[in-house]
Amino acid sequence: MANEKEPRDETKLVSGGRDPEANFGIVNPPVYHASTVLAPTLAAWRTRDFMNDIVYGRVGTPTQRALEEAVALVEGGDRAIATASGLGAITVALTSFTKTGDHILMTDSAYFPARAFCNNVLAKYGVETSFYDPRIGGGIAELIRDNTTIVYTETPGSLTFEMQDIPAIAEAAHARGAIVMHDNTWGTPLFLKSFEKGIDVSIHAATKYIVGHSDAMLGVLVTKNEHFETLFKGFRSSGQHAAPDDCYLALRGLRTMGVRLKQHQENALTLARWLEGRPEIGQVLYPALESHPGHDLWKRDFLGSTGLFSVILDRHYDDDALGAMLDHMDLFAMGASWGGYESLILPGAPPRTATNWDPAGTLLRLHVGLEHSDDLIADLDAAFARLKAAT
Repeated sequence: MANEKEPRDETKLVSGGRDPEANFGIVNPPVYHASTVLAPTLAAWRTRDFMNDIVYGRVGTPTQRALEEAVALVEGGDRAIATASGLGAITVALTSFTKTGDHILMTDSAYFPARAFCNNVLAKYGVETSFYDPRIGGGIAELIRDNTTIVYTETPGSLTFEMQDIPAIAEAAHARGAIVMHDNTWGTPLFLKSFEKGIDVSIHAATKYIVGHSDAMLGVLVTKNEHFETLFKGFRSSGQHAAPDDCYLALRGLRTMGVRLKQHQENALTLARWLEGRPEIGQVLYPALESHPGHDLWKRDFLGSTGLFSVILDRHYDDDALGAMLDHMDLFAMGASWGGYESLILPGAPPRTATNWDPAGTLLRLHVGLEHSDDLIADLDAAFARLKAAT
C-alpha cells in the first residue's frame, strides 16, 4: 500500500494472497493443477526448497500458497499451511510436535474427532492424552508434566461453548516449555487474533466460515516462523495436502468472509435473545450473550461472534418428540458441519471425561445462516409448536 499504516482486516481479506501482475492481470489467483513441477537445471533440482518454493504438487501449488498467505495475513501469523480437511489440520499439528513418551493436555470440550485421534491413534504410539476442565485457566499449571509438549485449547468449546482463559493457559504452558494449540474455527482469523493471546499454532476447519458455502473440504494451520519448520516437516510427511480447486474456493470465500460474518453475528444474536425468552428453553449457550458465564472472556478476547451456538431445552425429550420438532422444518436443516450460508440444527451429546456434563434438558446445536432472522424465528416457532403437540 502507498501509505505506511497497517491495512485493516477488511482490506486484508480482499488483498491478501493476490498478485495480478504475476497472473496476466487476472484478479483472482488461478487454479494450478499440478503434480510434476519441472526443474530447469540439475543444480536447481539438487537445491529444491520444499518449504518455500513450488517444487511438487503435494507440498504446495501457487493456488495453495496464495490461500496460505491470505489467511496468515488476516490472523497475524507468519506462515500457514493448507490441508485436506479440518481434521487433517488437527492431525498434522498434533503429530508434528509429539513423539513416543510425550504427553498432551486437551480441553474436555474439544471437537470430538480431535479427542478420538488422541485416544485411538496417538495412544497406540505411546503418546498420552489427559483431558482437562476448559474453565481451568492458569490452574492448568498443576497438570503440566515434564513430558507435556502440547496444551490444546478450543474456545468456545465444541457443542457446550465454555470460554477458556487462553492468555493464562498460554503463560503457564510456555513457562514449562509446552506449546499452545488452538482450534480457532469458531473465532475465525477475523474474530480471534490468536498470536496476540499466546497461541503458537492456530487450527482452522476452513470447510466452515473461510469457504463459507458448504462445498469444499479444507483445513488451515497458521503459526509463527519459530514453529513453521517443525509444522511443515510434519505436513510434508502426512500426505494431507489441500486440493487446488478447494483452495480456490476458499480464497473466493475468504474475500466475503467479513460481510458474511457480520450477518451471521446479527442473525445469531437476534435468535439467541429470542430463544432466551422461550419457555421451551432452559439455557442458551452463546458467549456473546451477557447471560453466558464466559461472556467477559469473550468480550476481552474476541472481536465478534459467529453463527454457531447451542441451547438446552427445558427437559429431556425422546426421539419421537425431537423428530416431530425437527423433521418438518422449512429453513433449519439437519446436517453435519456448519459455517455455510444455510441454517442447521442437530441434537448433541458431548463426550466428557474430565468434567461433569449433566444438563437438565436435551442439547440442540444451531448454526444460524444468512436467511432473514424473522423467517428463521418463524421456523423455530412452528417447530416448538410441534414439539409441544408431541408431548
